[in-house]
Amino acid sequence: MRNERALGAVFAAPALFVLAFFFLLPLGAVAIDAVAPGAFGRVFANPIFWRSLGGSALLTLVAAGVSTVVGFAVAMHLARLSERRRALLTLLVTLPLTFSGLIVAYGFILAYGRAGFVTQSLAVLGLDPATASQFLYSTIGLAFASSYYLIPRVVMLMLPVLLNFDRAQLLAAESLGARPRRAVVEILVPQVLPALAIAFCLVAAVVFGAYGTALALVGTRVNILPLQLYSMVSETGSDGPAAAALAVLLAAICSAFLALGEIFAATRERR
Repeated sequence: MRNERALGAVFAAPALFVLAFFFLLPLGAVAIDAVAPGAFGRVFANPIFWRSLGGSALLTLVAAGVSTVVGFAVAMHLARLSERRRALLTLLVTLPLTFSGLIVAYGFILAYGRAGFVTQSLAVLGLDPATASQFLYSTIGLAFASSYYLIPRVVMLMLPVLLNFDRAQLLAAESLGARPRRAVVEILVPQVLPALAIAFCLVAAVVFGAYGTALALVGTRVNILPLQLYSMVSETGSDGPAAAALAVLLAAICSAFLALGEIFAATRERR
């Protein structure tokens, strides 16, 4: 038993070192700056903070909600396919995860910007390109672009759950007269709801703290917390403790999303 524990400690040592050196140490340094007198007070007294908090909340609600619904539908479709077709389509669905946020933003600008392919195609039908492209540089447009890499995360989380679901329950309900949609809503959804909650909270935490796509796509035209933090730590920023306090708040909110998902899932599983 002692040898097994010692061997486990040896294998865990590199991971613990990486965790301490690249996560705990930087987080501790930021937290030390954040506890400077008045740092959190200056953050809360800044009206930009509250506007950014509202913008981040709207972005998170729209992007995470749409991504969860669409990702769940895609995962349901993949679960019904043969193993070969499912493997091929899963590869295509998860491909956006290999792209950085800057590439995603640039791609959406090329497609939906003022000179984008989709926008110019709509111009043939008489739609003004400037008007059609305005939505892309708003909170809703940013949510639309963010869903591009959030939906695959939902699919990857929900697909194993749906593959292990006993579909005989749905067939039994349909044989008793229930419509397929009602069978899914009343039988499937309640059983996979904990996994759905975890998926929603995960993508909510991702989009709430992401700034790469937002910075490249909307710049400072949309008030969200990651962009406010970016402006505070850039060359124009001068209040380091307030920036550290905002960073701690941002990390705490993202962690709270993940914790809420785990708590909800654990509560549902106990019932």
